[in-house]
Amino acid sequence: MKKNKYILGLVVVLITYANGIISTKFLSDKNIQLQSLVDENKRLSDKLNEYETEGIHVTVTMYQPVERQTDSTPNILADGTRIRTQDASNYKFIAVSRNLLKRWGGWLDYGDFILLKDTDGKDGVYQVRDTMNPRWVNRIDILESIDVKPYKYDNAQIIKTNLTFNSPDNIGN
Repeated sequence: MKKNKYILGLVVVLITYANGIISTKFLSDKNIQLQSLVDENKRLSDKLNEYETEGIHVTVTMYQPVERQTDSTPNILADGTRIRTQDASNYKFIAVSRNLLKRWGGWLDYGDFILLKDTDGKDGVYQVRDTMNPRWVNRIDILESIDVKPYKYDNAQIIKTNLTFNSPDNIGN
């Protein structure tokens, strides 16, 4: 009986020891994988920072605050901003394709200001306030009044600026 307790105790110690070795190896492998993911995350973050300072080429089009070009509430933008539709061109607001927005892996957020370059007459600073249909990629739409004729610039560039807008109030109330 005493011998069986001794053997049982030895088996428990050996199993615990083996489990410790296996667990240590498993955790070591997971730590290597985790470090690899952290390194990849850092590399991708640095790549996104390049876009913030160097810019990205986009196609620029325009849209008007009418139901057939927006949704059933053309006076309310994706970020909740309410506008006066007759004054749309005065706001200097843009909608961006989803791939450019942070919530879908991009580098822009609602409220960010961008510098638009390489257009014919539309260069300037605009604020991100709206989102485009998911079918568009690397594209921005400038919010324009109903009387503005459609236009398109195929090789424009946007650069994120460090301007800020502190008022959370809606514009068109």
